[in-house]
Parts: sequence; C-alpha cells; structure tokens
Amino acid sequence: MSQTETIKLTSLSSKGGCGCKIGPADLMQVIRNLPKSVPNPNLLVGLDTSDDAGVYKLTDDLALVQTVDFFTPIVDDPYSFGQIAAANALSDIYAMGGKPLTVLNIVAFPISTLDKSILADILRGAADKVSEAGATLVGGHSIDDKEPKFGLAVTGLVHPDQVRTNAGAQPGDKLILTKPIGVGILTTSIKKGRLSPEETARLTAVMSTLNKTAAEVMGSYEVHACTDVTGFGLLGHASEMAKGSGNGLVIWKDAVPVLPRARELAEEGFVPGGTRNNFAHLEGTVIYPESLDQIGRFLLCDAVTSGGLLISVAGQESESLLAALAAAGVEAAIIGEVTAENPGLITVI
Repeated sequence: MSQTETIKLTSLSSKGGCGCKIGPADLMQVIRNLPKSVPNPNLLVGLDTSDDAGVYKLTDDLALVQTVDFFTPIVDDPYSFGQIAAANALSDIYAMGGKPLTVLNIVAFPISTLDKSILADILRGAADKVSEAGATLVGGHSIDDKEPKFGLAVTGLVHPDQVRTNAGAQPGDKLILTKPIGVGILTTSIKKGRLSPEETARLTAVMSTLNKTAAEVMGSYEVHACTDVTGFGLLGHASEMAKGSGNGLVIWKDAVPVLPRARELAEEGFVPGGTRNNFAHLEGTVIYPESLDQIGRFLLCDAVTSGGLLISVAGQESESLLAALAAAGVEAAIIGEVTAENPGLITVI
C-alpha cells in the first residue's frame, strides 16, 4: 500500500479548510492598523466592505477581479483536497459576478517527509477544477513546510457595471443560499473518524462543486448583492452583507438547508473552534429567538469551506431565480429577506 493511500492529510494540521482562517475579531484588530490607501477612482471594490475580492477598473467596459485563498487539508484524499481548494478560491470571483481568467498555485508541502505523489495528486485535482471553470493555470509558488497548505490566487474579468458586491442588499429582497451549511462540523468529524466513506464522498461533492452555474444563472436576474459563504459561516458573511448594505437581514432558521448528520454530530461535540469563534464574534450583531438552542446557533455560524452563494435578489424575482437554479441543477433555497429594520443586524426567526 502506498503512502498516498495510508496518509491522513487531515491529521497533519490542527485546523482544516476555511476553519483555519484567522478569526474575524482578530483580523479586524490587524486590518484597522493598516495605513489608509491613497484614493484611486479605478478601485471599484477594496477593503472597505470586507468583500470577497478586489475589483479594479481597466476601461469603461472591463475590470479585473482579484482574490487569493489557501488552507490546510479539509479531507484526507489529496486529489479531492486539490479540487476543494480550487473550487473555494474560484468562488470569490463568481461571488463578484466575474469569470475566472488565470490562476496561480500556492503550495506549502513537507517535500522531504511526504511522498511527492501526494502533492502531484493535489495539483491534479486543482487543475481539473480550473479546467472546468474555463480558467488557465499560469504558474505558482511553493515552499517546504511541515504542514501542508494549498490554494490559488485567481484573476477574473467583469464588466464594471455588472460587479456584484456584498453591500447592495435592498429592503424587499429575498435571500437565496445555493449550498447547505454544516460543513465545518462534518469535516471535523472526518478527522475523528465519524463519517462513513459514503458520507465523506457526499460532503466532498458539495465542497468541490463550483459556484459557476449559480453565478451564471443569477446574472440574468436583478441581484443587488452577493457573497460566498466560507470560513466566517452563514451568519458571519450575512453580517458583512447587512453592515455593507446598511439594512437588516432576517434569516428563517427552518428554511436554511443543513447537511445530513450535522446537528447530530454537533450534539456529540464535533463543533470546530472556528465555528465557536464566529458565534462569539457575532454577539450583539445577531438577534436569536429563545426557541433556538445552542446547537442551532452554532450551525448557523458554522465555519464553511467552499460553501454556496448568498444572493440578495429583488423579491419579485426570487421564485423565478430559484426555479432557474433548480433547472440548472443547483439545489438552492430561499432562506430570508432584507428589511429596513435593525440596519446592520441579523434577526433569526
């Protein structure tokens, strides 16, 4: 049996996937100390609204979308890890309404202690996702590191008038989520050996699915804001949308799709540190109903890796968009709405 078949990649790091992000509270402490940028009229999206990617206008008809994302292993299979990491990085481009153009690999790998075939499989998985996205791999950078990490820097294109940000949600909009939550709890359970091969395969399929189709479908509708749900959890990214938009968001807890067994495993204690950090950071920003127990609150804050798009669409178009997504094979759900009440806050009902 080869090392590729026996090694458990998730055992090589204390945290996995987007759960290894620096927590939102700590990150805010760092970012606020950055020097103020010199205003640039061509910078359409920068640091101001905690958005998914930066957007820089080149001409009246063309803008660059740029992002970078990398993390430690989220699953044990190297090929699947590469696919998930690539899908996750590409997602930021889709969330901004753009199309990925070129990518650069970012590699940290213990080249002297792990079989080189493991790294080859990671890169192969990523390359297949990049190809599926219609983008082109143009290079990358690697370092020798005892803890494996992998991701992509991605450059995309978008028309300046068609940029989707997380800051445009309007009262009356409905909120659509295109992938289920609970990923962090289930991936933590993988490390503890609590998921069957079939359950792991189903979870891997969710994380490795590109948001390409969802982004293409929403392009034909009156979408006012969009973000992808990753390490800060559904409520964390929804909070950024609420603050950026200056409106309130209402989340219907029973409408949010949750992966099978996520609640069961959370009740057994498999709640990652990133999820707990998200929950603590959102204190004072989220209004929970008394009927929602602690596990339910953790689920809504669960640190997601390669999650779906959270789309704020004009209310009158929400059912039509939902039907179009379903017809395209995207299992989405309407999970809430935007309101002028409680601006900057989230109310869970």
